[in-house]
Amino acid sequence: MAGTNLYVIEYELHGEYRTFILRSERMDNTDAWHWASCDAGVGIIPRFGQHKIKKVSRPMAERYGVANVRWHPSGQGPEFVPLPVDPKRFSESQ
Repeated sequence: MAGTNLYVIEYELHGEYRTFILRSERMDNTDAWHWASCDAGVGIIPRFGQHKIKKVSRPMAERYGVANVRWHPSGQGPEFVPLPVDPKRFSESQ
């Protein structure tokens, strides 16, 4: 995987802060909005080698509640600290 880098992408989905790390050869604002949309369940994650997939645009992502997308290379910027997970959110008995 020569030429691939790790990027931290941060965004909000309906006001809730989310973050994830992505391995990619390149990153720009357009790619960050697309990948944030994929993480939010709006965009389509392309299969390996499938380059002709239509990316989710910023206006389309904003219609589905994605906002404030920011990205930076891993190792630059604040330390990545994953948010704690509440197991009760995923249990069937409530």
